[in-house]
Amino acid sequence: MTSKQRVSDLRVMTEDQLKDEVLKLKKEQFNLRFQRATGQLENTSRVRVVRRDVARALTLAAAKRAEKK
Repeated sequence: MTSKQRVSDLRVMTEDQLKDEVLKLKKEQFNLRFQRATGQLENTSRVRVVRRDVARALTLAAAKRAEKK
């Protein structure tokens, strides 16, 4: 999925959905780190993509909170 598609998908989510998405991404990030440490990670670029997706989701969640105020 391209980042433009990812951002548009995240924009339509509610704050709770974004929170769940961040939690899911953090779990994936942990699993990727664990695989890298044990030498089982094949797609090393996925670590970078997931890290940036977490940042995108957190940024959009913060923007939605700021809109509400």
